[in-house]
Amino acid sequence: MAVSEPVRVRRIHDPAEDDDGTRVLVDRLWPRGVSKERAAVDVWLKDVTPSDELRSWYHQDRSGARHDVFVERYRTELDDPAHTEAVARLVGLVREGGAVTLITAVKDVEDSHVPVLVDHLKHVMKRT
Repeated sequence: MAVSEPVRVRRIHDPAEDDDGTRVLVDRLWPRGVSKERAAVDVWLKDVTPSDELRSWYHQDRSGARHDVFVERYRTELDDPAHTEAVARLVGLVREGGAVTLITAVKDVEDSHVPVLVDHLKHVMKRT
C-alpha cells in the first residue's frame, strides 16, 4: 500500500475535516491552549517523536544548520526498539485502510520531524 495518499499532515490549529480519517498527534508534548475536544485527536503516539534530548539539541540552533544531522539522528531513533512499537502501531493504522492524518503543533512543518516520520513510514511499509 502506498503511503502518499492515505497519510496527510495537518497543524493542530487547522480545523478537523470529515476526510481526515484517524487523527494521530505526533508531538511529544500536548500543544498549549488546545483542548482535547478541539484537537479531535484519535491517537497520541508520543513514541514516534524525537527523544527529548534530540528535540532540545535541534532547537538550540534555529539557523537550520543542524537539520541534516537531526534527520540522521531521528531516523536512527525511529529504528530503535523504544520507537518501533509506536511506528508499528502507526503502520497498522495506515494498513487498516482509510485516511490517517498526522497532527502537529509545529509552525514550520517542513523543517520538523514530521516529513522524516512520513518518509520513514514509507520505507517501513515497503519493507514489510
